[in-house]
Amino acid sequence: MTVSLIWRAALWALLALSLQLAGCSSTPKDESAPSTAERLYKEAREDMDSGSYERAIKTLERVEGLAAGSLLAQQALLDMAYLNWRSGERTQALTVVDRFIKLNPSSPALDYALYLRGMINFNEDLGLMSTLFGQELAERDQRASRDAYQAFKQLVDQFPNSRYAADARRRMNSIINSLAAYEVHVASYYLRRGAYLAAAARAQQVVTDFQQSPAVEQALHILVQSYDKLQLTALRDDADRVLRKNFPDSAYLDGKLAARDRPWWKFW
Repeated sequence: MTVSLIWRAALWALLALSLQLAGCSSTPKDESAPSTAERLYKEAREDMDSGSYERAIKTLERVEGLAAGSLLAQQALLDMAYLNWRSGERTQALTVVDRFIKLNPSSPALDYALYLRGMINFNEDLGLMSTLFGQELAERDQRASRDAYQAFKQLVDQFPNSRYAADARRRMNSIINSLAAYEVHVASYYLRRGAYLAAAARAQQVVTDFQQSPAVEQALHILVQSYDKLQLTALRDDADRVLRKNFPDSAYLDGKLAARDRPWWKFW
């Protein structure tokens, strides 16, 4: 199920419950007032469906104020976070979803809020320049990836049976591989520039912290090379032994992948 469909299902479930509670209220409601929270929310929904995100966000801000403390106000916050994210306003989206999490720690939609926070930080679109120049996601700033991982982890830990948990777990595995590949990328950078201690340190971090990641194979290869340059023969032989034991068919063992340490588009 896509994020959009999941979001719509959660949206309607919360909205139905909110309207049900509103109908049970003993406080008379002025049905003629055009600016009630329910009416405004309906207008916001129409703008959302038509793609008028900016106008919808402004209307949702009014809904939150009018319906403060209600499930409808919670839904308005989630919608604002989602629409800001889809509009490319990642910072604003995070601000809104973080406010939701802080104000509504027992909300029935907390699992979705955590999932949305993870999705806002989880960026799969590398853009045209990244495609042209062969840049991997792992080569980019990893702070957002780490934040996404923490959000998904909190979701899985607190709500293991949530409808979003399975997808969160898959994305956590993807993030782990990305973080490991990033460390290998940095280690390879140091190795090419003769910073062998730094290269070994980053490669060792991959071997220690990301043992199930495919990046471990190249990390071990970098350890062998770095320790060899540092004339640390015992450590070099240990790394080589681990590489051969765990990856007996590795092309790194006969040097076939040496050229892969440097992307084809880099000339320095």
